[in-house]
Amino acid sequence: MVSDRRKNPQAVLFACGMNQVRSPMAAAIMQYFHGNRVFVESAGVHKGEHDPFVDAVMDEIGIDTRKTKPKTIEELEEWEGLNFDLVVTLAPDAHHTALDLTRTNDMEVEYWPTPDPTLAQGSREQRLDAYRQVRDMLMQRIRQRFTRSAMGNE
Repeated sequence: MVSDRRKNPQAVLFACGMNQVRSPMAAAIMQYFHGNRVFVESAGVHKGEHDPFVDAVMDEIGIDTRKTKPKTIEELEEWEGLNFDLVVTLAPDAHHTALDLTRTNDMEVEYWPTPDPTLAQGSREQRLDAYRQVRDMLMQRIRQRFTRSAMGNE
């Protein structure tokens, strides 16, 4: 049986390797669709740098990510604590870190394997396409996982 907290989380953390592409995208999408019902944050195992390609592809769907600043899971724990019902990990290193956190924190962990678009080669447009694919995949996963009925609404 799935726990109510897992089905209807009140606080969700999206985690990836560097908190510069995948987890900020996922957090921004989640915030856009469900931010009035769920506290949303993102963090990485390591600290990356803000990626302007994220801003470009998120702007295309009307979500502004320009003010996001990469942070680590460790920094988040020091600043705010890790009071999350659910951690969605998007990269293997983040998944291992989140599983370690379950030893001392009461949280569920889900792994959504997500490709790293920073590895894409080619022209600027080809690289942006890789970011768009990740954005669209995350949006679809978030819509499937956090539907209105799953979030406890009609």
